[in-house]
Amino acid sequence: MDRAWEADLAGGLPDVSSARSTGTLQVRPLADRPGWRAAGEISLSTRTAWERALDRLARENAEVCHLELSAITFVDVAGVSALAVAVQGLPEGRRIMIEQPPAAVGRVLEMFWPGLPGVEVVAR
Repeated sequence: MDRAWEADLAGGLPDVSSARSTGTLQVRPLADRPGWRAAGEISLSTRTAWERALDRLARENAEVCHLELSAITFVDVAGVSALAVAVQGLPEGRRIMIEQPPAAVGRVLEMFWPGLPGVEVVAR
């Protein structure tokens, strides 16, 4: 996997915290497959970093990119919406495999984007 993406994300990995919230989001490359692992919360205070990470994920050259979310403690609807928008922008034949997301991710995708091509959710 191309490690140069770290520089694309405004000086490094999207590791965000805010004085208004205790929420943080850390994103790290996966060692064994294309994609990365996210930990923390996906909310208003981490939205910019989340969207930058999704943009970079969508630009990967791999047919399948993995997004491991088992350490996500909270995700709001806007965070899932950003994920859906990223998936909709993928070239034909590409997909994002979302691994072990919070249950809300699958529910929101199914509610607002049923049958969205280009995304596969592997539940906890």
